[in-house]
Amino acid sequence: MERYELNKFTEEYKTKLEDLYQAFNIEAKNKEYGDLDKEIQGEGFWNDQKTAQSIIARFNAIKDIIAKYNEVKAKFDDIISTIDMALEDEEVMALLEAEIEDFKKMIEKVSEDALLSGKYDLNDCILELHPGAGGTESMDWADMLFRMYSRYAQLKGYKFNVIDYQAGSDAGIKSVTVEIKGPFAYGRLKGERGVHRLVRISPFDSNASRHTSFCSCDVSPMIDDVSEIEIKDEDIKIDVYHSSGAGGQSVNTTDSAVRITHKSTGIVVTCQNERSQLKNKEFAMNVLKSKLMDLEIKKRDAELKGEKGNQMAINFGSQIRSYVFTPYTLVKDHRTDYSETSVESVMDGHLDGFIDAYLKSIAGEK
Repeated sequence: MERYELNKFTEEYKTKLEDLYQAFNIEAKNKEYGDLDKEIQGEGFWNDQKTAQSIIARFNAIKDIIAKYNEVKAKFDDIISTIDMALEDEEVMALLEAEIEDFKKMIEKVSEDALLSGKYDLNDCILELHPGAGGTESMDWADMLFRMYSRYAQLKGYKFNVIDYQAGSDAGIKSVTVEIKGPFAYGRLKGERGVHRLVRISPFDSNASRHTSFCSCDVSPMIDDVSEIEIKDEDIKIDVYHSSGAGGQSVNTTDSAVRITHKSTGIVVTCQNERSQLKNKEFAMNVLKSKLMDLEIKKRDAELKGEKGNQMAINFGSQIRSYVFTPYTLVKDHRTDYSETSVESVMDGHLDGFIDAYLKSIAGEK
């Protein structure tokens, strides 16, 4: 490489590193890292195991972000310090050129991680599936999506906890709510919010005709700091009922299931995964507060963008993604035009292509 090429590389990637610093918000991350470190070292930190584990998880995630940025910055500094020597030695230049290629790949990968820099992107999330009109067909489609997201969580090393499971009368799922826990769970899955459309030959139709089914997916972040959300007793209705569903490791089957309805918004939260009614109520209240906080955030964003933010109906014309099993195989995201022809792979949880395309598309809108 000639000096002018190296100078061009230096200026281009110096700017990219500065952009990366801002995207990751490294200054704020360093401060939060220090604050969390002091909290972890503080006396009585482990008195509340659940809170402590949540703090440790966030601490490790922030530590990882800072380490990734520092690693790519250090590699860039090493390259810059070698340029003068490389211009005088062909062997060193050959090594430098190889280092530059490795660096470009590294910063591209780290830049993809920077797409997950939203306020709650690091958080765990609540994912809900609700089949549209169509009876057994749509409920079976909801069950297929349930399996797809459980496989995705498994591939990512996320914990996948069933909070509420309502089985269909003949097959499939009437509704299901799951908690997905892991670094950037919400950031990666937030783009799954919307209506998913299936086209296939129905296994429930003796005439083997083609059917179209719909299922809505809602994704909300689990928000730790919901202190500003106050819920009065008169604002909610609490029902206790007998748990039902998949049983086994999914949900218990005692009279401890809790349903909380927030009267003014119509938000309904159910929890039946714990054997204790008190624990189910506590978890359901935390989910409700997170959903109310998320609702406020969406309202603010919609006001800034001048949008109404109304939820689409679960039917034709409202889908974010189509899954076609026949007469050809294709999964296509209608927001990004990203598509894959291997439906089986997608249904086995390989969603990174769709998720990355969506994150890049919203990053380009900012």
